[in-house]
Amino acid sequence: MEFGLFTMPSHPPERDLREGHEWDLQTLRWADEYGFTEAWIGEHHTAPWEPHPSPDLLVAQSLKETTDIRLGPGGFLLPYHHPAELANRVAILDHMAAGRLNFGVAASGLPSDWAMFNVDGMSGQNREMTREALDIILRLWTETEPFDHKGRYWSVSKTDVMFDTLRPHLKPLQDPHPPIGVAGLSKNSDTLKMAGEHGFIPMSLNLNPAYVGSHWEAVEEGAARAGRTAHRGEWRLVREILVAETDEEAMRYSAGDMMGRMMGEYFLPLLANFGFTDFLKHDPDVPDSDVTPEYCARRNWVIGSPDTVVEKLERVYDEVGGFGTLLVFCFDYVHAPEIWRNSFRLLMEEVAPRVAHLKPAGAG
Repeated sequence: MEFGLFTMPSHPPERDLREGHEWDLQTLRWADEYGFTEAWIGEHHTAPWEPHPSPDLLVAQSLKETTDIRLGPGGFLLPYHHPAELANRVAILDHMAAGRLNFGVAASGLPSDWAMFNVDGMSGQNREMTREALDIILRLWTETEPFDHKGRYWSVSKTDVMFDTLRPHLKPLQDPHPPIGVAGLSKNSDTLKMAGEHGFIPMSLNLNPAYVGSHWEAVEEGAARAGRTAHRGEWRLVREILVAETDEEAMRYSAGDMMGRMMGEYFLPLLANFGFTDFLKHDPDVPDSDVTPEYCARRNWVIGSPDTVVEKLERVYDEVGGFGTLLVFCFDYVHAPEIWRNSFRLLMEEVAPRVAHLKPAGAG
């Protein structure tokens, strides 16, 4: 098992935007220092608890302050970007990263973002736009001959040489392109089917393990559609994780601190509005009102002492049938940075060696 980060990035609404950005940079520096293999950075436009519309800016700055960790958007919301412009921007970012770039894409799931960009997410237009945009980006990166794409949402031309010197020429450093990751949340996720179909990295967002286990079925369905074989070693799971010296400290620092506040004020109400509360329950008979940050800390989050976290990780791994990389869901601990840094240290120094044997067959 390997470890990475998944950051929305999340900050309380009162956090100064620059201060939040500096915290995200610090988190990535610590992740690099302690040996996390990768970090994925989200894009959102209308969520005060997720105030980061441009993950590539954080990636670009972090590349100068880290040495080994792979970085990438997790992901760019493709309905909101012209695919030709994004293809060129990601290509140059891959050169800046000297090959340390991952390229995460997503369809966007916030109705307030849909409204800002006039995208009809209720009909699935966001998913259609994502597929078309990604197809265009991959064609620009991999096809050598000129082409004209006349699509439903975009028209793009890769021209031949003009005026003896002008031509499309920007391609990523990694051949044929950076590893592509897609995140999924819903059951039978269309984006996770797309991951299986194209051999992209599938990332399952943080719901309970019994529900997330169904995500792998979507990956395999997509892979079978394309005649591919999906490998669990590529699968990333996002989990809320906090390691402390004792279980009592971990509960106090998680449910009783910023993890609990963000969940209680933002994430749990948002999931409830989307009808996802049932997917956080260990038993369908649990009343919705019982699904609190404390409930999630006890039932879903991977928190506790190193011994407890090892035990919980082994259980999650068995419940979902195996995965390759665990992504730590990040929170804002600007007020108490030692809590978050110590959690990273304990995870990588005391937990990681004891779960290194959890490795799906065929994983690299």
